Amino acid sequence: MKGPAVPNALRGDPFLPLPGNVRGALWLLLSALAFSGMNGLIKGLGSDVHPFQIAFFRSLFGLAVVLPFVVRAGWRGMATARPGIHAARALFGVSAMWCSFYALAHLPLATAVAIMFAKPLFMIVLAVLFLGETVRWRRWSATAVGMAGVLVMLRPGGGETFAALMALAAALFAAMAFATVKRMTATERPMVVLFWFSVLATVGTLPPALFVWRMPSGAAFALLLAVGALGSLAQYFLVRAFTVGEATAVVPVDYLTLLFSGLIGYLVFAEVPDGATIMGGAIVVASTLYIVGRETRLGAGERPRPPD
Repeated sequence: MKGPAVPNALRGDPFLPLPGNVRGALWLLLSALAFSGMNGLIKGLGSDVHPFQIAFFRSLFGLAVVLPFVVRAGWRGMATARPGIHAARALFGVSAMWCSFYALAHLPLATAVAIMFAKPLFMIVLAVLFLGETVRWRRWSATAVGMAGVLVMLRPGGGETFAALMALAAALFAAMAFATVKRMTATERPMVVLFWFSVLATVGTLPPALFVWRMPSGAAFALLLAVGALGSLAQYFLVRAFTVGEATAVVPVDYLTLLFSGLIGYLVFAEVPDGATIMGGAIVVASTLYIVGRETRLGAGERPRPPD
């Protein structure tokens, strides 16, 4: 007798016998590994390839991955009535790439990644300003504490202040891109969002890349290919994680990116995170995990209590 049919979205899942949240955590673990590897490659490329060029190749190879799915779905299905918001999303996403690639090249790997984990804190502010969400004092307090942790890592007046500010700007632009996507989901299908971002990002990153163009060496080109491949894999693993697991249950696994990045920085680049990075990173992680936990309890319909 045949067993129950497996939905198409779950076929090929090696973790299928496990509970959904466990599978989601394992997929997110793979995503964290892929993102950490990509960040390490970007840091290695930073001394030879300009961030503008890295962003172009990342976008170009990302488009190459998307195109087969677009062809299968049909070009007509990629039509959109909201080109303006797609352009804004691309602008924010490309700006996040430029800033993050610069920060990764000029900061210790763990420091750059830790500062960029401030994205959820910016998302709280943007949700109030642009999405009309209500945030009360507990989440505002957690956000303020998280921002204090960011200031600890920024070390105002230090020699790497500009690069640290670029990492913070990357977190802000990434949060803006996420908020834009959230507004688009009411009318736009995920593949349409992904397709237009890939196209606009590739076109948008080409002119700055040409302005600073230096032909990459064979080794550098191979690393750029690997950046594109790891970035696409990381996005795929991320989608699988949130398809099979509850977001609030698996999100904490994403913070392993900090650990993996720190290990890569130590083993490959002989970087040792300093006290400010460890302390500030711990504050940021604690504050964002509090926010995630708070959302989990509220989403589960906990007993009514006074507004927070």
